[in-house]
Amino acid sequence: MPHTINPIAGSRRESRRSSQKRLPMTFVRLLLALSLVLAACGESDTDGADEGGTVTDTLTLITHQSFAVSDGIIEQFEAEFGVTVEILRSDDAGAMVNQAILTKDNPLGDVIFGIDNTFLSRALDEGIFQPYESPLLVDVPDDLQLDSEHRVTPIDFGDVCINFDRAVYGPEQVPQSLQDLVDDRFRGQLVVENPATSSPGLAFLLATIAEFGEQGDYTWKDYWSDLRDNEVVVTAGWSDAYEVRFSGGYGGGDLPLVVSYASSPPAEVFFSETALDEAPTGVVEAGCFRQIEFAGVVAGAANADLAEKFIDFMLDTEFQEDIPLNMFVFPANREAALPEVFVEHTTIPESPASLDPELIDANRERWIEEWDAVMLP
Repeated sequence: MPHTINPIAGSRRESRRSSQKRLPMTFVRLLLALSLVLAACGESDTDGADEGGTVTDTLTLITHQSFAVSDGIIEQFEAEFGVTVEILRSDDAGAMVNQAILTKDNPLGDVIFGIDNTFLSRALDEGIFQPYESPLLVDVPDDLQLDSEHRVTPIDFGDVCINFDRAVYGPEQVPQSLQDLVDDRFRGQLVVENPATSSPGLAFLLATIAEFGEQGDYTWKDYWSDLRDNEVVVTAGWSDAYEVRFSGGYGGGDLPLVVSYASSPPAEVFFSETALDEAPTGVVEAGCFRQIEFAGVVAGAANADLAEKFIDFMLDTEFQEDIPLNMFVFPANREAALPEVFVEHTTIPESPASLDPELIDANRERWIEEWDAVMLP
């Protein structure tokens, strides 16, 4: 779908929750259910008809606001199968999962794209997907295939990492570990995002939990207490952190370290108004957290066969090679070629942090509340 965004803008993974105080889930669900009823009442009777009134098959894709592909890509699928692709958007992955759960007895769509490993377990436990094993999975690394039952298919991945301002730090001067960030030499130099209101903020919190754990003499909460004492700056979201407080890239801030993406440097080069031989920002490999995005056929979908074909379409090399310069993440298919700007200016961490999706789902809200207690007393 032709949806234009600035791919290095934080909205690509940001939660839209503007307040640190979260509404009770019962109230949220009532609001969401009401919005779905109102949306259904407003649907046109001409859905699925072309300009001449001829009824056509429709594939409904449910995705997040940051789904973006080049003009003509979706049209290729429509032309090949004689269908219309309708795109329904949610603000983010969390809202998308909630919507799919609330409507699973009367699905709103046929295929869902954009659920990542921080919400995967909840989606699988609620039974909103039906299994489909794409033949193209042979070209997808095993470490991206987190569901052995193939209820979801990995489509892309990206790494949330500390970015640094090359004008301030040389390669030997940057932090070499998460622990380095609490050293006095980095006092007041790091800006991070609130995990309650930001997807990269949540990913960085998970990276620290994976690194320091919850047991022992020094836990992740001790680490965040040390970061607080070292004058870490916390913003609500990526845009405030990267575009306002960070000194590197096109930001105009005064802090040379920021939680962002491993793909931020090539985005800086790609969108620069002048040719750059080197990205103005670099990536600290220590403490990266890998996010994997999945697509799945909705259980009870009206067009399940078409949904399976769309999964194959998304995994094919043409769609996969379109991903990097539109959504600034990496294709899951190892046969897909990367654009030159990614090859030259992107760092792919060798050992990014990860946590079991079930562990994340069971503890996510508690971890955020405990982070609040440490950082925002």
